[in-house]
Amino acid sequence: MDTKRMNVQRSATFEEILSEPVVWRTALHELREDPAIARIVEESHSRTEWLFIGCGTSFYLAEAAANSWTLLTGQRARALPGSEPLLFPELALAKEPNLQAVVISRSGKTSEALRAAKVFTSEFHVPTIGITCATNTPLEKICDETIRITAADEKSTVMTRSFTSMLLALQHLAARTVKNEAYLKSLEGMAAQFAPQIEGIAEKIRGFVVKHDFEDYVFLGQGPFHGIAREASLKVMEMSCSYSQVFHALEFRHGPKAIVSANTCLTFFLSENGYQAEEEVLGEMAELGGVIIAICNRASEHVRRNSDLVFELGFDAPDVARLAPYVVPAQLLGFFTGTKKNLDPDNPKNLTRVVILD
Repeated sequence: MDTKRMNVQRSATFEEILSEPVVWRTALHELREDPAIARIVEESHSRTEWLFIGCGTSFYLAEAAANSWTLLTGQRARALPGSEPLLFPELALAKEPNLQAVVISRSGKTSEALRAAKVFTSEFHVPTIGITCATNTPLEKICDETIRITAADEKSTVMTRSFTSMLLALQHLAARTVKNEAYLKSLEGMAAQFAPQIEGIAEKIRGFVVKHDFEDYVFLGQGPFHGIAREASLKVMEMSCSYSQVFHALEFRHGPKAIVSANTCLTFFLSENGYQAEEEVLGEMAELGGVIIAICNRASEHVRRNSDLVFELGFDAPDVARLAPYVVPAQLLGFFTGTKKNLDPDNPKNLTRVVILD
């Protein structure tokens, strides 16, 4: 093992990324036995509209969770940043009948998340669920119920395993709500299958970063993968201070493709539901000279031919069960790009682990 590799392994962020599949398995097992999940399923059985709230990474988690909720339960679900119900409360549509709010905060201390939770419980009188990776938090004291994923808590500033683990917890809750045992097993199987892949993914990303320098990064995903694309873009921005953008894959051909050049890295999160349409856009961007990373379940020959780096998961599970592992290559891309720039991803520029306002 070379010196660079050894230095990387001393990073808390890197170790937390590599730990993700093990943490997922632990979290999913604990969720099966968690009495809070059973209570939430019982207490929320009449809820037909769900609102997921978070700040920063937790907002992108909220988007992915809302899409997952609708796909798994058939119920209406949406996401808002924590600041929105504070500044524009009418957008929260809090008077909708049978509304359930879910407030997401890794630390359980984020000021805007706490304020949003208070608004829903005290002013709107909407039942509220908190989800966090910590215990005995201010969020827990405000919400009616709390889901705690303590195995996913992190030392690092940037959220990695906490994002994916809390997303899996909310997907687990959705499946429990509609008694979808097949989906629960697919999540558990995904975590087991991904564990032996993650070291190889890290090595491929490291080699890719060593060979390339980019002026900008673009992340593209449709449907449930759009929230994942937004989080991926943020990871590269946070850890490497790089210029990064996100679009729906098919929207990128309507104007934004003007930026594509050999100095543009485009990451496609390919769904099975929209695969044919998305791979057409991928081919178009390759023809324009962009450098392509494809993350998919199984790659077609067209995707292989037009991509510079391909990650195939090969899971026998629906699209929505693959959201968590799809974001891991982007986490690693942000990490290795940052270390190449001699930045410290454990202590990213201008960021703190928790945003606490006066």
